[in-house]
Amino acid sequence: MTKTKLFFSFVVIFASIPRTHTADTVSANQIIRYNETIISPLETFELGFFNLGNSTNYYVGIWYKKISTRTVVWVANRNTPLTSTSGELTLTCQGILILRDATRGNVLWSSENSSTTSVRNNPIGQLLDTGNFIIYEEGGGINKEDPIWQSFNFMTDTLLPGMKLGRNLVTGIDRHFTSWKSPDDPAFGEFSYGIETRGYPQLILLEDQDIKFRAGPWNGLRFTGVSNLKPNRFYNFTFVVNHKEIYYQYNLIDTSVITRLVLQPNGRVERLVWVDSKQEWKLYLARQNDLCDQYAMCGPFGSCDIVKSPVCECLKGFEPKSPDQWKITDCSQGCRHTIPLDCNPREGFNKYSNLKLPDTRGSWYNQTMTLLECEQMCKRNCSCTAYTTLNISGTGSGCLLWFASELDSKRSSAGIRGQVIVPIAVVVLVLLVAICLFCHFKRKKQQQQGTQSSDEDLELPLIGLSTILKATKSFSINNKLGEGGFGPVYKGVLENGKEIAVKRLAKTSTQGLHEFKNEVISISRLQHRNLVKLLGCCVEGAEVMLIYEYMPNKGLDSFIFDKTPMELVDWPARYNIIIGIARGLLYLHQDSRLRIIHRDLKVSNILLDKDMNPKISDFGTARAFGGTQTEAKTNKVVGTYGYLAPEYAGNGIFSIQSDVYSFGVVVLEIVSGLKNREFVHKEHCNNLTGHAWVLHNEDRSLELVAKCLGESSNVSQVLRSIHVALLCVQRHP
Repeated sequence: MTKTKLFFSFVVIFASIPRTHTADTVSANQIIRYNETIISPLETFELGFFNLGNSTNYYVGIWYKKISTRTVVWVANRNTPLTSTSGELTLTCQGILILRDATRGNVLWSSENSSTTSVRNNPIGQLLDTGNFIIYEEGGGINKEDPIWQSFNFMTDTLLPGMKLGRNLVTGIDRHFTSWKSPDDPAFGEFSYGIETRGYPQLILLEDQDIKFRAGPWNGLRFTGVSNLKPNRFYNFTFVVNHKEIYYQYNLIDTSVITRLVLQPNGRVERLVWVDSKQEWKLYLARQNDLCDQYAMCGPFGSCDIVKSPVCECLKGFEPKSPDQWKITDCSQGCRHTIPLDCNPREGFNKYSNLKLPDTRGSWYNQTMTLLECEQMCKRNCSCTAYTTLNISGTGSGCLLWFASELDSKRSSAGIRGQVIVPIAVVVLVLLVAICLFCHFKRKKQQQQGTQSSDEDLELPLIGLSTILKATKSFSINNKLGEGGFGPVYKGVLENGKEIAVKRLAKTSTQGLHEFKNEVISISRLQHRNLVKLLGCCVEGAEVMLIYEYMPNKGLDSFIFDKTPMELVDWPARYNIIIGIARGLLYLHQDSRLRIIHRDLKVSNILLDKDMNPKISDFGTARAFGGTQTEAKTNKVVGTYGYLAPEYAGNGIFSIQSDVYSFGVVVLEIVSGLKNREFVHKEHCNNLTGHAWVLHNEDRSLELVAKCLGESSNVSQVLRSIHVALLCVQRHP
């Protein structure tokens, strides 16, 4: 055969070989390693391992496949990088994505599966051409529409077309994006951008906990503080507010355009467009443009106009609160009324247009009222200082109201800067009557059970709203400690110097008056050094709050699960915490006046005082047993999956054994530093409790101990703790 014929023979043979492409899916127990990727169906996006610049840190992420300059849009392990190429990404049979260091065997990151803890059949992970990585159960398109998990719910610094920036009020998922630490470090940076849902929702940029920029509330066409956000030929945008979710979203009109919204490490929010001819990203628009975009530039009741010098001036009827400061162009203290308001019905309103609307936290809104109804409603309320149409599109609709209060000097806006922070008028009488009726019912029940006289009824101090406002600096964002199902928690300092923690019921909370009353009744008369102490409550206007002693070391979860702090908690400290939790539970179950079943005992509900002593907290879902009652049944299972006893999770039966089961899980988490829900063993697919049983049965329990404990461990105490924990999590109560 000649060389020419041989060559053509090879060509024909090669052409007949089926060509393979990198798959867009990953199946259960399939492992993706370094230099292996999955690619979306149209090769728009790629998922795999990457590193940045000369860094030796490696991450799992998603980037544009066809763009020459690697542009990462999502990072999984942004705060826990691999230090070598030995990473393995696996989808477990429970539908959880896990990243391991194959050399050390430890889990660096895992996806969150909040829908269920049961084992799923044939979970599949798929990278879509939208840039979204979803995990769904095999069996139809509907599973893709409502996946088990999706990366779009856990965005990093980039908002892609189709992503929802905002909060799902049903699941509680809050979608916001956070800047990278630097261009070469995707770890959490100082800036975050998301939707504030208090009052009428608005977009807010935070630097740590300080507000740096407000986009202004949505007016039906755009955000009032983003004048350059206009209809264009590239993409459309929308803002949705209903009882299920609140979100901002944009979608492509021209699908050939590649655009993304990015929160840069310097805090600048930019929309970028890829210019293929120049092979670079071009700035299309930026959210912050000038000095007037700075938050609270002119203070309360001040107006900022960039074309004027100085840029700040007071609204009509107002004067500088501090004239001397205004002379040196420090206008941050804002303005005050020239003549105090006297609620004269003949007084009217000054009309303003083409201004960013004031801060809407604490404002009130109605989406169906007319402007005339809105004006009449504002005039009937002496505290109402401003009103506007909520939606200016079409003929206009809806009503947005602001109110005056003593919060004026603390929460200033960045447009009109008018201060507007009194909560909406909710009938306080209903709350007070409900609490009184509840106390009366409890008193009557105690009398039937032969308890002590009525002078032992609820003895919880009522603390005035003005006291709480002063203590928390008007709920300053700098004082915010965190947020749970009930609402945000703030640190406060009373006039006598006593530090307090204020738990404030959020408007969007799935909990409410029932949980509030339950917590008051459950722990107002419980006194034990391992229970958090309830100091008082506040029910005033729309505010419903619980006031506790302040725990400077916050929650136990922030120590044993975070990589750096966990190294500071040695074994003696952990053992002391375990013993303290046990003492607190014993008091609740046996030694208190009523037998209390906590029903939501977990690591995050264990608070630590300045000496690292544990205190059980959050009694909103607790139940009290009287007399000889030992168990009950409910149709509504409350608590946290991963900590629920089988008989409670499956049949709704709860008892003191339910708390004992939860205690066992907590002990295993304290010993191992691992989360029961997130841990899945790569060989036998057990969670943490199942893995602990396997090790115990093979006399290898010490392998469960967190590596950071090292020589501080007391072997006999560790083994005893694990043994007790396993006795607690037996399947039979």
